[in-house]
Amino acid sequence: MRLSATLNGPRRAPVLILGNSLGTTRELWEPQLAGLGEHFRLLRYEHRGHGGSPAPAGPYSVAGLGADVLRVLDDFGVEHAAYCGVSLGGMVGMWLAANAPERIDALAVCCTTAHFPQPGPWAQRAATVRADGTAAIAEQVVGRWFTPEFARRDPATPARFVATLGTVDREGYAGCCEAIGAMDLRPALPTITAPTLVIAGSEDPSTPPWHGAVIARGIPGARLRVVRGSAHLANVSAPGEITAALTGHLRAAVRPSSAA
Repeated sequence: MRLSATLNGPRRAPVLILGNSLGTTRELWEPQLAGLGEHFRLLRYEHRGHGGSPAPAGPYSVAGLGADVLRVLDDFGVEHAAYCGVSLGGMVGMWLAANAPERIDALAVCCTTAHFPQPGPWAQRAATVRADGTAAIAEQVVGRWFTPEFARRDPATPARFVATLGTVDREGYAGCCEAIGAMDLRPALPTITAPTLVIAGSEDPSTPPWHGAVIARGIPGARLRVVRGSAHLANVSAPGEITAALTGHLRAAVRPSSAA
């Protein structure tokens, strides 16, 4: 798999990989680009079927999605980098940190989980999307990404994400759903050695803070930060707080850039 990806920023800066959530594209990270771009060379990729990435037939696995990212690193000549991911992007980041530790200098995961106890809803969502497309679920899913207060204050932002989700390839989305439903990263957490920051949204109905607490307890030395008043896309609803937290954590842990 060759994913759609971009690498931008000063060549001498350390590389930071940014992984998007299920149903979003690299545009998810726009609130952080200016702040993180002052310190890092930003590598943004898109999961299978998202944005410009192709969508092979499913089912997928988190291991397969992680291998896609390793291919991206190889294509750009990046030997090692920091990694930050939201939701599915965070799951891929944890897999990378556990299975390719020499490639991941530091890790930050936001509004994510190591395991969903009930895989059934993911199988059902995959079936719905294969039958009716991603537009059929867009309003319902995006409704979980922002608090009602945020949606009333800034209705254009949820509307933009609804439109984006409707463009995601149905097979790519369904395959990623199946990967999430089958995933259990909990046994791998104690093997992660990269310095790790775990961020959770206090009002996140998709991955409530207890999911983040499980990750933080499982990874040696990991820290948990709960962002008050934010739902599943905390980096969008609380951009300044998230950017500052990521910058402080990642700058302290990264090694000099290895990018070609």
